[in-house]
Amino acid sequence: MARQWSGGHSAPVLCLGASPGPQHLLVSGSEGGEVTVWSQDGTIVGRLVLPGEEDCTSAVFSPAAPGHFYVSHGDKVSVVDPRNLKSPVEELGGAAEEEINALALNETGSALAAADDSGAVRVLELPGGKVCRTLRRHTNICSSVAFRPHRPNNLLSAGLDMQVMLWGLQKTRPLWIVNLQDAAEEDGLRQQPGQLFNPPLGHCVSVASCGNVVGCAAEDGRVHLMRNGSGSALEQQGSVQAHSQGASQASFPRCLSHPYWLLTGGNDGQVTLWDLSRHPVVSPESKVKPRTAAAHRRKEAEAAEEEGGLAAGSKEAEQEEEPGPKLRISHGDKINWLCPAVLNGEASVVVADQSSSLSVYPLSHL
Repeated sequence: MARQWSGGHSAPVLCLGASPGPQHLLVSGSEGGEVTVWSQDGTIVGRLVLPGEEDCTSAVFSPAAPGHFYVSHGDKVSVVDPRNLKSPVEELGGAAEEEINALALNETGSALAAADDSGAVRVLELPGGKVCRTLRRHTNICSSVAFRPHRPNNLLSAGLDMQVMLWGLQKTRPLWIVNLQDAAEEDGLRQQPGQLFNPPLGHCVSVASCGNVVGCAAEDGRVHLMRNGSGSALEQQGSVQAHSQGASQASFPRCLSHPYWLLTGGNDGQVTLWDLSRHPVVSPESKVKPRTAAAHRRKEAEAAEEEGGLAAGSKEAEQEEEPGPKLRISHGDKINWLCPAVLNGEASVVVADQSSSLSVYPLSHL
């Protein structure tokens, strides 16, 4: 059963962020510029309405200064001290060209990335907020960014152009680019009867704590997986069919037993938890072969079709090789944001949906 946190907002909550510090504070941002800070038991610490009352789209706590968090609203980023919510401490100018969709901080808190509607990603030096890099390669809205753990100069981005990119910030160009449409073409061969196929627009990118495994929630309902090899080269690709409608959220929670648990949320109102430790992208020695390039995959499919009955057997084997989630929560409403957090010593996931309240589900039994 979910615990409900209410009274913090008058409009739908769009984003969440959890503090890495011992206080385990949580921040939520909603339509209309409302920001609420919560204690780990769901008590409201304080509220703030940001100047301009533009929708809050992302919120992240600083690992370098846990007493501060950054929240995006419109094309601006405000720095907020949860101990003094009368007004923002600072506003970082020039953070974006158009409306910001996502923020990310590197592990040292020395760089902040902002992804915006123009498709650009701007990287700001902290403190100060000086723009040190502007990354332009997405041809549509850039919806999500994430720094790669243990690689402070590597940044992942995903967008509605169906591209996932790994950037090397020294040269402001992608080290690799994955077109999710290629994977979607193959995934279309395995659609379940009656399942609507949507293009794999990239909504949310997350990186496991090892720094090598990347997940991207996409509009085709899948979370597309990529693994970096030595020298940041792309080594493997794959996916899990996580949702029957678009997947809006993917997150590798740091509070569970190993780094390859993956939380996902979707427009089907489901929250799912996957153990990817034996997925072929994560564990290449698995007896299940990882998928290779799109042309090679199509050739294998054509060969299987010529075998007739063998093809049917192959499809059955594929279905058996992709296990289901370890936990499925029927939340019942479209998921706007998932935030793994330790609350009162218990691993949990906080869910924001189309309402003004938050739902908290325990994960401690895992």
